[in-house]
Amino acid sequence: MEAVQGAAVVVTGAGGGIGAALARRFAAQGARVVVNDLDARKAAAVAAEIGAVAVAGDASAVVAEARDALGGTVDVYCANAGVGFADEEAGAPLDERAWAASWDVNVMAHVRAAHALLPAWLERGSGRFVSTVSAAGLLTMIGAAPYAVTKHGAYAFAEYLSLTYRHRGLKVHAICPQGVRTDMLDATGSAGDLVLRPTAIAPEDVADALFEGMEEDRFLILPHPEVAGYYAARSAAPDRWLAGMNHIQRRWEEAR
Repeated sequence: MEAVQGAAVVVTGAGGGIGAALARRFAAQGARVVVNDLDARKAAAVAAEIGAVAVAGDASAVVAEARDALGGTVDVYCANAGVGFADEEAGAPLDERAWAASWDVNVMAHVRAAHALLPAWLERGSGRFVSTVSAAGLLTMIGAAPYAVTKHGAYAFAEYLSLTYRHRGLKVHAICPQGVRTDMLDATGSAGDLVLRPTAIAPEDVADALFEGMEEDRFLILPHPEVAGYYAARSAAPDRWLAGMNHIQRRWEEAR
């Protein structure tokens, strides 16, 4: 992509999975990439592989160091780092620590990054914010309340950025895959095995979908195209959709 060549790109949560696939794709297209991850060794390994710069640490506070590493500017920010916590059992009390961590990483890290990036982007009239949301942000996910709810928040924030600043040069993309073959999928347990694993795709497929969407200047990126139909059904007949999801919930409970 011509728009990516030479661009200064930050990818959070890029030590593996979707983030690593995004970092590799941007680097292959000629971008200058910062690989961010909490795990310094993983960040360094991916950066060394693709000729990028590793900046380890919390995704909520990476912008300043990444900007310095990229020569004073960031053109594309991929808010990809995320956490997921599975409910221990159906109906069990939820851990407030899981809720707090999910809000901080899945939502507030995006807010903090945008707060740091927007002044320069709006001044020059260009910038690109990529949010790795999940189909859970459009639909929901059984057995993972903090994840499903905060991913709704991440999607809503991406929408807010787009509707508020698109006329000032900001491009926003919300990536909403279902299952992706990553460590996070493995952590979803039996609920993920039932709902996500049968149609899980490779992280590289997500990167392909993003670049296709960037070429077409689309906000909503659906690596699983069938999610569009589910989303339309949810909007058109919410009670019917909820009944269907409850059926999946009961199947999961019976299988455990």
